[in-house]
Amino acid sequence: MDTHTPMRTEAGTLGHDLRHHGDAEVRDDGSALVDLAVNVRADTPPVWLRERVAASLGSLAAYPDGRAARAAVAARHGLPVERVLLTAGAAEAFVLLARALKVRRPVVVHPQFTEPEAALRDAGHTVDRVLLRAADGFRLDPAAVPEGADLVVVGNPTNPTSVLHPAGVLAGLARPGRTLVVDEAFMDAVPGEREALAGRTDVPGLVVLRSLTKTWGLAGLRIGYVLAAPDTVAELERAQPLWPVSTPALAAAEACVSTPALAEAAHAAHRVAADRAHLVAGLGEFAGAGLRVVEPAEGPFVLVRLPHAAAVRHRLRGLGFAVRRGDTFPGLDEEWLRLAVRDRATSDRFLRALERAIPTPA
Repeated sequence: MDTHTPMRTEAGTLGHDLRHHGDAEVRDDGSALVDLAVNVRADTPPVWLRERVAASLGSLAAYPDGRAARAAVAARHGLPVERVLLTAGAAEAFVLLARALKVRRPVVVHPQFTEPEAALRDAGHTVDRVLLRAADGFRLDPAAVPEGADLVVVGNPTNPTSVLHPAGVLAGLARPGRTLVVDEAFMDAVPGEREALAGRTDVPGLVVLRSLTKTWGLAGLRIGYVLAAPDTVAELERAQPLWPVSTPALAAAEACVSTPALAEAAHAAHRVAADRAHLVAGLGEFAGAGLRVVEPAEGPFVLVRLPHAAAVRHRLRGLGFAVRRGDTFPGLDEEWLRLAVRDRATSDRFLRALERAIPTPA
């Protein structure tokens, strides 16, 4: 199956559960497990952010007013406020795009976060897939994207592959009459945010999505935003319900794009990179058992291929660790696992558990 040519297919031909996400691994009987399944930074939100959110609770009697947070996000990216739309997490933005934009041929580049395709299908669209190949390191060949696609969705860095595509390659996908959606939910975990397109106004049809839930541990609060041309923002805003972002989430958004917060996020990105290198080095010790890491990994997670991965994942649960199954991502199968990057001590404990979980050759 792994050739050097990305494959195009229509949605529905591969039976992947697009609604399965990492949080399913740590619900119910998984709640006591060490969580390597969810890509939210551990030990977050920080105390100062919790205090900012808590301080907003005294304003709950009033309807949310997003003007200050919207202006703060715009200033963070050097954009006018008309190019910013605040959303209840980046996932809401995918629903808005699917419902509000009039597209005829949407294409989703996989493997990637499955909500964009799920939202498009729920809105009645037929979705074409471009499946990137492990043999190519899941790198994007722009020629694989159909010329007639009027909506293209791609992640950068991509969940679950941890591949960071060059900004120039992605910008080169822009065409007259095409909306190019780049999901940068994990870009603030990349040192220097290199290859980011957020803030660019010279790429026609560009829509960039950002999330504040990953780096800051706000998955339960739901806050993200869209950066796009004013007419696109206006279309999406018309599809939103009134007051879509809560007052505490607005307070968090304003706080997370402040200068001190950006400095803290930049420091965290370097720490994640060092912790990821430590994890990848440890995983290299299992090459003899057939384990392969997709490299270079650039996100706060790594994708690995391992014989009997499904059985290993179940054994890891018995040893106290939850990892993300890969077979729900189009383009992957049961031999793939995604591992969130944690601190070195946690990774070392995980690697010892992995040694026990991998079957011993007969």
